[in-house]
Amino acid sequence: MPTKDYYELLGIARAASAEEIKRAYRSLARTHHPDVAEDKTAAEHHFKEINEAYEVLSDPQKRAQYDRFGTVNGAGNGADFGFGGFGQSGFGDIFDMFFGDARAQGQPRRNGPQRGSDLRYDLEITLEEAFSGTTKEIQFSHLAQCDNCKGAGAAPGTLITACERCGGSGIMRTVRQTPLGQFVTQTTCTFCEGEGHVVAQPCESCNGRGRREVERRLSVKVPAGVDDGSRIRIAGSGEAGIRGGAAGDLYVYLNVAPHPLLRRDGLDTYVDIPLSFPQATLGATIGVPSLEGELPLTIPAGTQTGSTLRLRGHGMPSVRGSQRGDHHVTIHVAVPTKMNKRQRELLEEYARAGGDAIDEKSFFDRVKDAFRPE
Repeated sequence: MPTKDYYELLGIARAASAEEIKRAYRSLARTHHPDVAEDKTAAEHHFKEINEAYEVLSDPQKRAQYDRFGTVNGAGNGADFGFGGFGQSGFGDIFDMFFGDARAQGQPRRNGPQRGSDLRYDLEITLEEAFSGTTKEIQFSHLAQCDNCKGAGAAPGTLITACERCGGSGIMRTVRQTPLGQFVTQTTCTFCEGEGHVVAQPCESCNGRGRREVERRLSVKVPAGVDDGSRIRIAGSGEAGIRGGAAGDLYVYLNVAPHPLLRRDGLDTYVDIPLSFPQATLGATIGVPSLEGELPLTIPAGTQTGSTLRLRGHGMPSVRGSQRGDHHVTIHVAVPTKMNKRQRELLEEYARAGGDAIDEKSFFDRVKDAFRPE
């Protein structure tokens, strides 16, 4: 009697056909491969037994010897049929053996047109330029199509021939024999580097690349109302494509420099204005800075420090419409630190007349409200 029942190991009948043996082996190999099994030690032992059984039963002469004598010379020697060890690449190898090199087949062919890369350019503008809009001249380097060879990569008048090694496909196919039959894997052709063609005499201007780095000047129109971080896309101004591919795009990112007086929040602008004590007390009309220039602002009598007055419609314009933000003016009453004799006499007279009195009732009412439990 056989020391090992190979039919039982593969789960097939003794009268199983060669196709049934192959199908059973493929199913068990996927299930019991050590790279996918939880118990790797047991899986490795079982996997070797499956290989051993398939080695015998897939060979008509060895199968006949096994059926007659219960053993086969040389069987059970641990042959792995080219699977190699059971490391990280084991399951990838068996997957490729069963289904082919699907990863290589799914990759795009390199000898087709390729779109050029997009480029980024950072441009700084002032807040005034963001308010009114502007046109800026920029200069940058990029890969442009070679004028000498028109992007072909070959010297003018010379031939571009298909790669003899890969037949112009850019892909090398390797045939290998496995226990399951003949399988084909695909790799990038190393002779033409996947291009599919060979340039006999490269273009001297671009060294056969079909593109060369050049400096370019471009006018960029910045619309009114743009904000910090805004992006302007200029189609087709990026790097040139390869083998007739479309050019990439240029993206201009805007950086609005801080203003010495004004601040921006959305469409609204803000400014801090100092006022003298008489102006805040008696009221006045003053000029305040804005992005439109100096604007007149009426200060009501009795204006307190920290008060904010609004000039409607004098903020930033919207990029996408006719909407305008507001201009906010925050008042800061300035306390004089130096006074002449006459000014001091007048201020003292004002204080004696009760000008330094505080509305105590109103003040203490606010204190009580602040500490009153809710």
